[in-house]
Amino acid sequence: MNRGLIHIYCGDGKGKTTAAIGLAVRAAGRGMPVLIAQFLKGRDSGELHALAKIPEITLLRGKAGDKFTFQMDERELQQTYDENSKLLLSAVEAARAGDCRLLVLDEIMGALSTETVDADLLRSFVERKPAELELVLTGRNPPDWLVEAADYVSEIQKRKHPFDRGIPAREGIEL
Repeated sequence: MNRGLIHIYCGDGKGKTTAAIGLAVRAAGRGMPVLIAQFLKGRDSGELHALAKIPEITLLRGKAGDKFTFQMDERELQQTYDENSKLLLSAVEAARAGDCRLLVLDEIMGALSTETVDADLLRSFVERKPAELELVLTGRNPPDWLVEAADYVSEIQKRKHPFDRGIPAREGIEL
């Protein structure tokens, strides 16, 4: 692998994180060091237990609170912004130091759209990422500048979902 490319998994459908994790496992299976940084995710999800057993994968998680951003007051929003920006900076520094060949910024688009991450830092990093770094970004609504910078844009569309029928997320399937 010479030149690293930029992947976006976006849309309102289920499977964006799953696709990113699948790519991370594939890369780790080939001996590539992988860093996954998860934004706005607080739940304990099944894949975390499996990923912890793969030595090539490092997982960094932000501190998600009990509230959605629209429920937060100014202090909570600032705290979330600070924590997410610190997480992004840690991931950027690791990538620039060569600590990973694949970097996954999971749910970064959610943090961007809620303005709870340093958008300038992300944009600067995307524009100047290490040439050999494969970069994956997930979330619902990528900004136009990010779509333009990407090499792959895969939009996952929801056509039908059990949640719409009142079926909650199930352990081992959705979480």
